[in-house]
Amino acid sequence: MAIATEAVHQLHGVTMGTTWSARIVAPPGMPVRAWQDGVQRCLDEVDAQMSTYKPDSALSRFNTAPAGTWQSVPDECFAVIAQALRLAQETGGAYDPTVGPLVNLWGFGPDAAPARTPSDEALAAARERVGWWKPRLNEAARQLFQPGGVYIDLSSIAKGHGVDRAGEWLDRAGAQAWLVEVGGEMKAHGAKPDGSPWRVGIERPDGSGAYDQVIALGGRAIATSGDYRRRYAQDGVVRSHHIDPRSGVPVAHAVASVSILAARAIDADPLGTAMTLLGPDEGLAFARERDLAVLFSLRGEHGWETRMSPAFAAALRA
Repeated sequence: MAIATEAVHQLHGVTMGTTWSARIVAPPGMPVRAWQDGVQRCLDEVDAQMSTYKPDSALSRFNTAPAGTWQSVPDECFAVIAQALRLAQETGGAYDPTVGPLVNLWGFGPDAAPARTPSDEALAAARERVGWWKPRLNEAARQLFQPGGVYIDLSSIAKGHGVDRAGEWLDRAGAQAWLVEVGGEMKAHGAKPDGSPWRVGIERPDGSGAYDQVIALGGRAIATSGDYRRRYAQDGVVRSHHIDPRSGVPVAHAVASVSILAARAIDADPLGTAMTLLGPDEGLAFARERDLAVLFSLRGEHGWETRMSPAFAAALRA
């Protein structure tokens, strides 16, 4: 559905198992439907390559390829996989796009939640298939090696890439300013018609609808990763959809959500997952070393607490 307002086109759609929205300041002449269709096409192309729910996607074809084979991968999908593997190496495997077998085992992939806690044997078998170093890349040939059983899951980075790709298309199509959001991952460019910046609220992860912070994006992206929307209770334990590839089990710490500011959504999106898995102490140390803008929302003994990196504090003051 597309709704035209006086100076801003408001667009909405569905992609990657979630929703997307965009607000576009555009010169007259291009029909609203053309903007809608252009953004939708960008996102559908990403989904067609990187979905684990579509058996004919490029990623699904790699995941089901025979052991010991090199698989040709479209340039766009190859670049996103390479980006994810670089972050995996940088975080020492805390973030790992090959975690798919564990995600599926715990019921957060295409399969439903398991009836009971996975057995030690099932957990060990899934962990054998996980390891960011296993799928080798051939940059020149744009091929990826399937050693057997490796299952790459790009759900923690594909939405961010889709935001960037839609924004690039809007720039080429002549949009003067825009705010694009896919499944909560956002990026902005330019300013609203009155000259004010695009501002977004970082929701407090308690279901109250209140905001921890409101921040002007400028030309930046923001991604929030949290366990307060995707989880289930089993055997008296609440299971988070964030699976630690190092242990093979859902994380269990005080982190309720993490928000990341970055120049690109493809960076902000997976970093949110990485920071959640690292936790506040290790995550903030990682962020300080790399000048990353990170905000942690934590469950404390006396209510909600927030901790942020110096770069995030500076962004709030800007």
